[in-house]
Amino acid sequence: MKKALIIGVSGQDGAYLAKLLLEKGYEVHGTSRDHEVSSFTNLSALGIKNHLQLNSMVTSDFRSVLTALQKADADEIYNLAGQTSVGMSFSYPVETFDSILIGTMNLLECIRLLKKPCRFYNAGSSEVFGNTERPADEETKYHPRSPYATAKAAAHYAVANYREAYGLFAATGVLFNHESPLRPSRFVTRKIVSTAVRIANGSKERLQLGNVDVHRDWGWAPEYVEAMWRILQHDQAEDFVIATGQMHSLSQFVDQVFAVLGLAAKEHVDADRSLLRPLDIAQSVGNPEKARRLLGWSARIRFEQLVTLLIEGEQNAQQR
Repeated sequence: MKKALIIGVSGQDGAYLAKLLLEKGYEVHGTSRDHEVSSFTNLSALGIKNHLQLNSMVTSDFRSVLTALQKADADEIYNLAGQTSVGMSFSYPVETFDSILIGTMNLLECIRLLKKPCRFYNAGSSEVFGNTERPADEETKYHPRSPYATAKAAAHYAVANYREAYGLFAATGVLFNHESPLRPSRFVTRKIVSTAVRIANGSKERLQLGNVDVHRDWGWAPEYVEAMWRILQHDQAEDFVIATGQMHSLSQFVDQVFAVLGLAAKEHVDADRSLLRPLDIAQSVGNPEKARRLLGWSARIRFEQLVTLLIEGEQNAQQR
């Protein structure tokens, strides 16, 4: 039986990845900053909380990382931890760097010192590319436009350095936007869907949004965690762009959500300049050809179906 350690198991991707690995017969260990007080609501929502071995880890603390890695003794390590909000990174840039870059460096250094053969997955981000005039692939130049993106870019290069300098099986998945009902409410897609569902149920509230002219490549999170797993099953450590290859505007996303609910978005949405970021990415789309060719992975859930799945998940959540 293979053993996997998921760092940041309480988040959207961590929960879906844990479910996938359990279904594949893995012994799954997961960490959060303090497992004794964490609610692990996403794990409970998927019905798997009691099937994992949970421990605490603070990735910015070297001793905490070393202790957790020794305890799990895993064959595969998935680093999904760190501050995940682009918007929040402008307010907390140092904390963002600590949780993403220093956390990743600590993990890599502990893996090197322990000398146990294992495979390491690092959660990259499409934010590192900045604006993409054409679909970004593994050779596209980085142009990060937020503290979050800058930290992710630095972590990506750290992983590549440890792979080349020390021979670690260490790979980064550069994932474009991927959504699910497990997204935190601070994410704009969840905010849009949850507000629209409440309005459809009779709420008189208004949906407040900032820049709706941005374009994004949106996928379905449960499919993207399968790509993470496939990256570590590949015969050699390589970095991969994971995306749908299709792009839609946030305005289109809003219109589609309200249309599925039988409403007209323009009657319920207001612009709020206070929600604008200091810098934003106008368009972001990826080229997943390498993943299709080498991993046999491609996105199956497309935009319209994704929106429907998000609405159904939100409706179920609000009924509970």
